[in-house]
Amino acid sequence: MSQQPAAVQPDDPERRAILCAAGGAAIGGIAAALAAGTTASAQETPAATRDPNSLGGRLQGVQHFGLTVQNMERAYEFYTAVLGGTEVFRHGDFQGDAVQNTLLADQEILANELGVNPRTIGVPDLRGGAQRLDVRFIQFDNVVIELLQYRDADQPMGGPKAFAEPVEHMSPAFPRMMHICFHVGDDVDFNQFIADLEAESARRGMTQVRANRIIRVSTEDERRAAPMSANTNKVTVAPSDGWELIYCKGPEGEQLEFVKAIGPVKKRFADALQAHLGLSGAQ
Repeated sequence: MSQQPAAVQPDDPERRAILCAAGGAAIGGIAAALAAGTTASAQETPAATRDPNSLGGRLQGVQHFGLTVQNMERAYEFYTAVLGGTEVFRHGDFQGDAVQNTLLADQEILANELGVNPRTIGVPDLRGGAQRLDVRFIQFDNVVIELLQYRDADQPMGGPKAFAEPVEHMSPAFPRMMHICFHVGDDVDFNQFIADLEAESARRGMTQVRANRIIRVSTEDERRAAPMSANTNKVTVAPSDGWELIYCKGPEGEQLEFVKAIGPVKKRFADALQAHLGLSGAQ
């Protein structure tokens, strides 16, 4: 069962405009921004010379990142109304044997090997329809984020209750932990962008959206009281010189990163991109 895409309707266009202006092209644009006016490294193998039958030669980049959420509407609001993404489409109420096999066969095999009920290790019953899966695709400048929610069949689409409990500890040091990184525009005040991001999220009740600081803090009060200059880690040592970053938790507790790539590091990324795309051969 599918739903018609819903247009983004921020409840306060003025506030959203302020945040988007602070970010400029804050989301995405890495490929376009880094590709302009640079030369490719001769050490890389241009895409045009790769074997088209190789695995790499049959790919055309990264299409999307997926994020399983507890509260679909909250996550959707953050990635559209706060960060400025645009909904591509939404689809939902997925159930049945084919979708169970496609997404969860490895976990069912694991449950069999452990001799446990699949439900005890977080495997939903899409096959029998006790649980359902809903998805929404959000487009940014250079990549798509897919929001997924597994819910019990008696729960509404977009509701706040997921089938499985959220992972409790979200340290980026855990193996298999992943994060989504957003690219902040070259001319953006990074410190102000992070301050605006936290303020806009808090205004919407998304108190989980908290960025780290580069100074040592021991309590939430200390984190909030830190000077704005502590919002950005500016790297000056090669080969990362020109990289500015901070880690931040999203509204679902997911690990996010915001970066700016200027100067030498921007050129290194651009050179690698041009080499990957085979643009050097056309110059």
